Amino acid sequence: MPISTTINRERVVQLCHALSDQTRLKLLELLAEGEQCVCDLTDALKTGQSRLSFHLKTLKEAGLLQDRREGRWVYYSLEPAALEELKELLQSIKARSRTAVRVIDQCK
Repeated sequence: MPISTTINRERVVQLCHALSDQTRLKLLELLAEGEQCVCDLTDALKTGQSRLSFHLKTLKEAGLLQDRREGRWVYYSLEPAALEELKELLQSIKARSRTAVRVIDQCK
């Protein structure tokens, strides 16, 4: 897959904000194991549901999570397309840094 030559800075800010909290990173780690119910995530993080809901909302608004309702419970899972987007973004930054290093080396 080709690396993007332009970076949507607003999208980068949105993703970085979503990833800039230890609780949200822990949620992503837990969800990497598969879909989980809010009740299980609350137990795993030893936190209140209202605090957890705030973090889940932030991740969902960034497009990193998907959810589904089953009865009174909501189940969350990672959004594969967003993870791929994040991977491409990081690859683009890495490729740009390599280009910058080559230009600097040529100037020496």
